[in-house]
Amino acid sequence: MPDGTPESSFELIGRAQSGDDDALNLLLARYRPRLRRWASGRLPRYARDLADTDDLVQEALVGTFRNFAQFETRGEWALQAYLRQAVMNRIRDEVRRVASRPQRTELDEDIAAKGESPLQAALGKESFARYEAALACLDDAEREGVIARLELGCSYQEIALLTEKSSADAARMMVNRALEKLARLMVPPST
Repeated sequence: MPDGTPESSFELIGRAQSGDDDALNLLLARYRPRLRRWASGRLPRYARDLADTDDLVQEALVGTFRNFAQFETRGEWALQAYLRQAVMNRIRDEVRRVASRPQRTELDEDIAAKGESPLQAALGKESFARYEAALACLDDAEREGVIARLELGCSYQEIALLTEKSSADAARMMVNRALEKLARLMVPPST
């Protein structure tokens, strides 16, 4: 763009759907790192064999952009939300695939366990479940702002564009308030 402002995803989508390969490459470059960060750690260890998170992100991007002409743009966040769902679907497919073919291995009882204990794993799952539940309690703009900042590493300027805030400072304030709200919602109930 002439003034140095990055093109919105909405504009790039329109150009890419019209056959502009440069716009499609810009979209790939913009969303691949964000999706990798978001998907990192979401594929359970037991489901990692030949496929890793980067492979699943790549498959989701290829699948989406293969039929990109039919993609219906519903706003600035539409593609990002669609891609996140596509990656989550690939992760679920991979988990189901691995679960349908369990592998049995004889273990030597004298070998010490490596990695986290079952208790540590459970506590991590509980924290993640509280995070997901608290995230669902936020309104749409807050939720997208938090996801964009924490999980996708977006700048406040990008968040302002995506949430239609007037400035990067307005986006920063919204995200900070949403994070405070998220933290309050994540506090486990008293026993």
